[in-house]
Parts: sequence; C-alpha cells; structure tokens
Amino acid sequence: MATLADVARRAGVSPATASRVINGSSKPVAEELRERVLRAVADLRYVPNAHAQLLARPQRSVVGVIVHDVSDPYFAEVTRGLQRVATEHGRLLIICNSYRDPERELEYVELLRAQQVAALILAGSGYHDDGFTQRLNEKLAAYEATGGRVAVIGRHDHAGDAVMPANETGAQLLGEELVRLGHRRIGVIAGPRVLTTTTDRLGGLRRALAEHGCPLHDDRIRYAGFDRDGGAAATAELLDAAGDLTAIVALNDSMAVGALAELRRRGVAVPGRVSVAGFDDMPIAGDVTPALTTVRLPLVELGSRAMTLALERAGDRARVEVLPAELVRRASVGAAPPD
Repeated sequence: MATLADVARRAGVSPATASRVINGSSKPVAEELRERVLRAVADLRYVPNAHAQLLARPQRSVVGVIVHDVSDPYFAEVTRGLQRVATEHGRLLIICNSYRDPERELEYVELLRAQQVAALILAGSGYHDDGFTQRLNEKLAAYEATGGRVAVIGRHDHAGDAVMPANETGAQLLGEELVRLGHRRIGVIAGPRVLTTTTDRLGGLRRALAEHGCPLHDDRIRYAGFDRDGGAAATAELLDAAGDLTAIVALNDSMAVGALAELRRRGVAVPGRVSVAGFDDMPIAGDVTPALTTVRLPLVELGSRAMTLALERAGDRARVEVLPAELVRRASVGAAPPD
C-alpha cells in the first residue's frame, strides 16, 4: 500500500506539501504542485489515513450518535433524519446502540470523546436516575470543554440544545379521543418505568382522562419492554386482571402490534370489543389489520433538527425545539361497545 512519503516522492514535493493537499489544509499550495500531488495520488491509488486526517484538518468530520437500539423502528426513523443532514454536511456518522443500558451509554460517551468526534447526539429517552444523570452530565461537560458539541433528542436533564417530541401533548390527544368515543374502562401498556418517555406519555394520558372524570388507576397499567413481545405479554396480564376493558393504549406502536396479536389469539374483536391505540406512527401502523390508530411524531425531522443543532455554532443560550404530535385515526379504535 502506498504511503504519504511515496506520494511526495512521486510528485517531487515535500511530505508536508503532499499532506496539505491531501488533507485539505487551509495553508496555500501552488496550483501546479497541487496537480502533481493529485496525479501521484491517482497513479499510486493512495488511500489517506483517517486518523492522520483527523489531526491535520481544521475541523473534525465525525459525529457520534448514541441510540437505544437502531433496529427499533422509532430509532431507525430518527437515524434517517440524522444521516440525511450529516451527509449534506459531509460528516460521517458513528452509531452506538446502548440497548437501554445506562452504563453502556456512559462508556460510549467516553469512547466517542476519545475519538474526538465533532459532535455527540443522544437520541434515546433519558432515565429517572439522579446518579446516572449526574455522571452523564459530568462526562458531557468535559467533552464540551474541549470544543465538542452536544444535542439531545427527548428529555435528558442536560443543560444544552435539545429537540423534544411532544410526548405529553400527543398522549393527551389520544386520551381525549377515547373519552369522546365513550371509553371509560381503559388499560395502558407502558414502557419501562425508568424512562422519561414513559413518564411523559403516561402523564399526558392521565391528565386527559382525569379532566373528563375518568381517572387512570395503577391496577390498569402494565409496564413492559418497548417491543412487540412486551406488548403481547402486558395485554395478556391486563385482560386476565380486568376483562371489562373497552380500550388498550400502548405507549409505542411495537407494543400495540403485540396487543393486537394477543387479542387476535384470544378471539377478541378489534375494535368491536376492545379498541387498540399506539404511539409514534411507525410505517407498520398502517399495514397491520386493523390499521392502527396512533399518535404521529415527526421522527425523521427529530433526527434532522438534532443534527442541525449539533453542527451549528453554539450560542450563548441553549436552544430547545418542540416538534408537534398529531393524532392519526385508523380502524383499530371505534366507539365503546354498549354495556
């Protein structure tokens, strides 16, 4: 494999001049020398060393992103937005999956800081864990002190730029829709207790139901993993404990798909006997049978706005953008059946 010295020798220039041309240095190089270096690069099929370029260039070109699980449809959509803006700015993305493990998230922050990434984006829910939050903020502050940029998606209790999905408002819209359709016996499949996303969505739903004289009791809530199997298992528990439910709200679409599967297995008609609603509006929401009523979040835009904030010059004040939620009515929710 050709080296930088080989290129310099073939072009008849110093290694420093060859490096300035190849690594895009701001120091001027005569056009005739530049052409000789580029010809030598082509002739020798020279591939630059990425670590050397990182040190030579005036700006770092890699952005680190920490997500809970990129195979989750929610994060796959968010990552599309992140990737789109990164590509437009000539940036390379490093995607790290924490799998909702706070310790792994802290390790990734350290690893990305060691790689001297230009920016770092946290794209998963925050945690209700004061000790973890303090440790995370200390690591992020140390990274920012070296010139790194941080942006978060969702509520992380980090004093910096953030893009917030309207989780509470979206859940309120869903609760108001169910009450409007006559539902009073409502069960909820929530995500993990420790996640701020779970708290925000559950809080919005509680508020809407309480305002209409329909309080949501704890015995009609089941906490599960944000996935299809968690939704199916939680639905089974709800139905066994409260067989009179007329509606089930899953706090993400993957869990809602699991709820539909369990109801189908039991021969329960949807929405004739029990209505089912989800959250996020994943691509699959419109393809399942019956098509899923859900809350649409602009997931791709969440990613694109977070990447934009991360790459822009930081201002004196943290910027917080809240992106709206929208209720999407489909066939899985109908009027409450008569008693």
